[in-house]
Amino acid sequence: MNSLSVRALLVRGMLAGLAAGLLALIVAYVLGEPRVDAAIDFEDAHAHEHGEEVFSRTLQSTGGLATGVLVFGVAIGGIAALAFCVALGRIGRFGPRATAAFVSLGALLTVYVVPFLKYPANPPSVGDPDTIGKRTALYFLMIALSVLLAVAAVILGKRLAPRLGNWNATVAASAAFLVAIGLAYAFLPAVNEVPKDFPAMLLWKFRLAALAIQVTLWVGFGLVFGHLAERLLVPKAAAAEPRGTGVDNSKAAAVH
Repeated sequence: MNSLSVRALLVRGMLAGLAAGLLALIVAYVLGEPRVDAAIDFEDAHAHEHGEEVFSRTLQSTGGLATGVLVFGVAIGGIAALAFCVALGRIGRFGPRATAAFVSLGALLTVYVVPFLKYPANPPSVGDPDTIGKRTALYFLMIALSVLLAVAAVILGKRLAPRLGNWNATVAASAAFLVAIGLAYAFLPAVNEVPKDFPAMLLWKFRLAALAIQVTLWVGFGLVFGHLAERLLVPKAAAAEPRGTGVDNSKAAAVH
């Protein structure tokens, strides 16, 4: 793959990330914002002091939300496109669509789902402000471990494949990944700062909404980018056929 192809895929990845971000924005506004409002109402009802708002809640839930989600979509789209360039042809004999699907699924699992299971998303009013630095560091550490262990599992699977076969090598590498992640879960400190009287159903719905946003983002990216990458890398067969094809078809028809 030459530099022009990589550049073209990078641009398409950012466009696909923007499109996926638009879909995620809809989900975030419909599912996420009502839970955020409910959590803020809980916080206001139980807080003795109220801090001054720098930006209004209306601006946060519209322009702020749109800016954050769309910029994030474009950024992860570009990064995922570069990961696609590395993965294409190296993880099996998969075409652009299938490779894009695998990259998107792998990113969803390693970048979000695995860290989410250890350190799930929390709405406003959940968490001690004094520990936000520690909690942020632990979360990003979990992301880094998940990504690095996933890359190591892929390398392990490729090295085991000649001896064990593709299926057994995949199972062995997946098992090794799960064991390593389990050890990370066990040794990294837990964080449980949910107030005792915080509504459990609200917390559950907020976390489901956060998960739905990420699933929408990555699935949307995989579908859009897979289509764009295939159009770039695998031109239509009809466009590649010589002009004399019609003569050959007529001869074939005459023979039949």
